[in-house]
Amino acid sequence: MNPPSTSEGPPADAAQAFTDTERHGVYRAIHERRDMRHFSAGSVAPEVLRRLLEAAHHAPSVGFMQPWRFIRITDAALRAPLHALVEQERLLTAQALGVRQEEFMRLKVQGVLDAAELLVVALADGREKHIFGRRTLPQMDLASASCAIQNLWLAARAEGLGMGWVSIFDPVALGHLLGLPEGAEPIALLCLGPVQTFYEEPMLQRERWTQRAPLPSLVFDNTWGQPSTLWPVPAGVPDA
Repeated sequence: MNPPSTSEGPPADAAQAFTDTERHGVYRAIHERRDMRHFSAGSVAPEVLRRLLEAAHHAPSVGFMQPWRFIRITDAALRAPLHALVEQERLLTAQALGVRQEEFMRLKVQGVLDAAELLVVALADGREKHIFGRRTLPQMDLASASCAIQNLWLAARAEGLGMGWVSIFDPVALGHLLGLPEGAEPIALLCLGPVQTFYEEPMLQRERWTQRAPLPSLVFDNTWGQPSTLWPVPAGVPDA
C-alpha cells in the first residue's frame, strides 16, 4: 500500500509542520511498517540499536510513568527456551481456534531463532504507585508501553530493518526464565533485523487470515454507530 499523498492540501499549521519531504517520510514509515516474520542474515549495528531504543524511550506515557523495560537477549543459548515457550503457546492457541486450527498452524508466527536481535519488552514493577491517568484506566501502562514499541517499529522501518512483535507465550513462564521481579510483566518478544524484503501487505492479510477493515466503518460522529461526515455517502446509497 502506498502512503497517502501529503500534497493534497496545506498542513494544518504550516508554521509548525514538517517539510513535504519530511512528512512523506513519516507517513511512508507508518504505511510500510510490517509485522515481520522472515529475517535474513546480518546484524544490527550498536549505534543503530541505540537510536531505535532512544526512539522507543521518547514515546508518550500516561503520567510520564515510562513503564517500559527492555531486555536484550545476547546469550544465544537463551533463544532455544524462548522459542520453546512460543511453540508451546502456539500449539495451545491452535487448539483454542477450533475449526481454524490447521490454517493457523500453517502460518509463520515468529522469528525468534532467525532475527539478528531479540528484545523482550516488559512492564516495570511498582506500577501501582502511578495513579495519574490510571485511577480508572489502570491498563494505560500497557497502552504507554505499546506506544514505545510502535516508536521502535517505525524507526526500524526508517532504518531499513524489519521487526515482528511476538505475543504468543506464557508471561509467567517467560518472567521466571528472565528473572523478572514480582510485579513486572513481559508483553512482547521483538524480533529485529535485516530482511530480504518487506511484505507488500500485512502478512495475515496476504495469507487471507483477515482483512483490514475500511476506515469509515470505524469512525463515528458524536455517538456510537453514527457514520462520520468525514466520508460522504456514495451516490445511490441511502443514508443510514
